Amino acid sequence: MDWPVSSAEFLVNEILSQPAYLIGLITAAGLIALKKPAGQVVGGAIKATLGFLLIGAGATLVVGALAPLGEMIQGTTGAHGVIPTNEAIVGIAQERYGARVAWLMILGFAVSLLLARFTPLRYVFLTGHHMLFMATLLTMVLATAGQASWAVVLVGGVLLGILLVALPAFAHPWTKRVTGNDSVAIGHFGTAGYIAAGATGRLVGRRSRSTEEMNLPEGLRFLRDSMVATALSMVLIYLIMSLAFLGKAGKEAAFKAFGEDGAAGVSGVGDYVMESVMQGLQFGIAVAVILFGVRTILGELVPAFQGIARRLVPGAVPSLDAPIVFPYAQNAVLIGFVSSFIGGLISLGLLAWIFHPAFGLALVLPGLVPHFFTGGAAGVYGNATGGRRGAALGAFVNGVLITFLPALLLKVLGAFGEENTTFGDADFGWFGTLIGYAAKAGEVGGVVLMLLLGAAVLLGAVVFQKRVVETGWDPGAHRDALLPPRKTPPPAAAGAPAAYGKITPPRGAPKPPPPPERQS
Repeated sequence: MDWPVSSAEFLVNEILSQPAYLIGLITAAGLIALKKPAGQVVGGAIKATLGFLLIGAGATLVVGALAPLGEMIQGTTGAHGVIPTNEAIVGIAQERYGARVAWLMILGFAVSLLLARFTPLRYVFLTGHHMLFMATLLTMVLATAGQASWAVVLVGGVLLGILLVALPAFAHPWTKRVTGNDSVAIGHFGTAGYIAAGATGRLVGRRSRSTEEMNLPEGLRFLRDSMVATALSMVLIYLIMSLAFLGKAGKEAAFKAFGEDGAAGVSGVGDYVMESVMQGLQFGIAVAVILFGVRTILGELVPAFQGIARRLVPGAVPSLDAPIVFPYAQNAVLIGFVSSFIGGLISLGLLAWIFHPAFGLALVLPGLVPHFFTGGAAGVYGNATGGRRGAALGAFVNGVLITFLPALLLKVLGAFGEENTTFGDADFGWFGTLIGYAAKAGEVGGVVLMLLLGAAVLLGAVVFQKRVVETGWDPGAHRDALLPPRKTPPPAAAGAPAAYGKITPPRGAPKPPPPPERQS
């Protein structure tokens, strides 16, 4: 009888190879392990499956919204321009690599728990959407380099697990400086930017007052809504590029940007301009759909991960999303955003003037969302060690990093480098680039080089944890000694905005609450 073989083939080809079903099954398994009621298990599995399907729907909208913009950028500048958006590139990649991404993500989290349990790096990474983003990046880079599926999942899972415990350790002295205690770590793949901002603050702001001793206009606070920020940034970019393309290429060529098969898609200049506005808004809708899909998945996965982590790694430090630091210096968040965006604009100019002609690097356009969230957090870190100057210049450095690093990353993404979007945060750029070039050394040589890179990161983090973190080094102690006594204390933390999936912020400073049971 062929039914055992047919059943196995059905299970592998029709269920386990379908990422939406796989995510649902993994969610169900986690909820069963936590002894949840049957209704909650079934509902959680269905919600996670629907969330993955939402990502695919949003990805289709993203591709449609970005296609005309890519044509305008190329027609205006002669260069390939991209807008870093983590959710967009993840959504585009899921159709081809979804199953491998799911397995890699689960394996990576398991490896991180083992490392947290048996090494000094007792950090449990609970920012689930960033786990998903890094798992997607590693899958894309390894698969594009020609690595076998088993290597993609196994090697990628090990590398992901290492990053989940190592990067919070490298950032922890700076995070302690922000929060004032050890109760929380940063679990976000913008870590390189935050460390760079904190280090910049130490260099430039020893006598600079805190940003919290100044007032900023309330009118800019609306940018904390990620959907508004996304839509606004894309509308502005679309309008600028569409008008530039119209001026350079003329009406006939410009109107075809919104059409199909070489036909004009609009009938006049006014129609052309308003279609640009609509495409920018459509991009905002697309990212909102993808975000909702990610949040729906993680709203079911993260509780299971948290419960398992608490049982396996008692006493571990939770590593949470970047907005966990926003309440400690809310003025620094806005200063950081503006400074990071300026850094992105200047870096874009350098790319267009020098680095694209000389090295063929793509033009990386600054988007408000990555610059707000990573730039805002970088401003908080820079303020903690260097006050106002530290917040401004530290976030500026972050803006430079999240412009040049994505441009380098595109070199190892193969065909995905032509999708007009890429990963935006600093750690995706530097680690993805290194792993991408290592993976190209062949099936055996590539695996060896990638594992050596992972081992170097892990060993460095262990040494840093023992010799720096556990000895209590304070990166801002010298600045404290130079500053005169503060007349009034900074305002108590009020609450952080939701971003990329949301975490519950601290209530009052300086001690944040324990990590939330659920993330939405």
